[in-house]
Amino acid sequence: MARAGTRPHHLANIYRLGVKELWSLWRDPMMLVLIVYVFSLGVYTSATAMPETLHNAPIAIVDEDASPLSQRIASAFYPPQFTAPAMISLPEIDPGMDAGRYTFVLVIPPGFQRDVLAGRAPDLQLNVDATRMSQAFSGSGAVQQIAMGEIAEFVQRTRGSAAPPVDLALRTRFNPALDKSWFGGMMQIINQITMLSIILTGAALIREREHGTIEHLLVMPVTPTEIMLSKVWSMGLVVLVAACLSLNVVVRGLIGVPVEGSLTLFFAGAALCLFATTSMGIFIATLARNMPQFGMLLILVMLPLQMLSGGSTPRESMPEVVQTIMLAAPTTHFVELGQAILYRGAGIEVVWKPFLWLAGIGAVLFSLSLSRFRKTIAQMA
Repeated sequence: MARAGTRPHHLANIYRLGVKELWSLWRDPMMLVLIVYVFSLGVYTSATAMPETLHNAPIAIVDEDASPLSQRIASAFYPPQFTAPAMISLPEIDPGMDAGRYTFVLVIPPGFQRDVLAGRAPDLQLNVDATRMSQAFSGSGAVQQIAMGEIAEFVQRTRGSAAPPVDLALRTRFNPALDKSWFGGMMQIINQITMLSIILTGAALIREREHGTIEHLLVMPVTPTEIMLSKVWSMGLVVLVAACLSLNVVVRGLIGVPVEGSLTLFFAGAALCLFATTSMGIFIATLARNMPQFGMLLILVMLPLQMLSGGSTPRESMPEVVQTIMLAAPTTHFVELGQAILYRGAGIEVVWKPFLWLAGIGAVLFSLSLSRFRKTIAQMA
């Protein structure tokens, strides 16, 4: 009977300590600003300002042929990928590119249409401002593809050749317009959940150590497990609520990204990931002596988690040894279930394996963090 009566007492301690953490966070304006920013402007700007997207690239065309084919090529460049082409002369190329007015200048030589129809394969000259690196990289390929497509269609119609016997029917699923902001907004929320959960729990522990309140907890009838669980549930709840608001207000509302699957299932997976990442934040905080050290350790942890978990680059394109190592990271399985649920509408019958992985990784990280936390408290005592 005595043991049964202690269980509600432990739960009450965990609840009250968690409420204390929430009040401490409420009195920390910098952390509140960080939470609001990363789940609002941080998500919106990352989704809508993706640098690899070709958008309103300035282009100019030097048309020395003045033929139907050259005019057809010039009319193929239009917003939103390119600005309306500026028709310029050869002497205007260098001054225009030096001044940064054009990223691309396409030069169509005289007699171009005649040579194309005669099968002589004339040259087109494409001048690219490579200082605008991301735009130049994606745009040069787009310019070549558009120009060659217009030439091929023009030749086919002029010569009256038969249509090819095979017709490729392209079917784009989940993102029909290939809008990269859909991918960016979702992945940014997943990244922010990971980053903020580690920061909040780690900062809460370091803040108590710097303010001396951890010593007060040591003389109270609470256990290290209760202290840790209180930080896990309170900071995890804050991140979960902020992520829910961001997904519905910013991603679905402002950006207009449709969510295919169950939000309840996604946030259930997010809660498991938060159990792991908040434990990781406490573990890092026990290694650091102050906030600057915690920030340096956070960089070493966050960069691999965000870059190698499959959110920025598909895991299949990584070396096999990296793929194997990153199976121990909770973000790898969170990204997998997040993409499956939010993009493809997957159910629990598809994502049960990532759920099991997250539960196992969270239990291991919590145990390691609790062991390290107990040692830290013992040293302080």
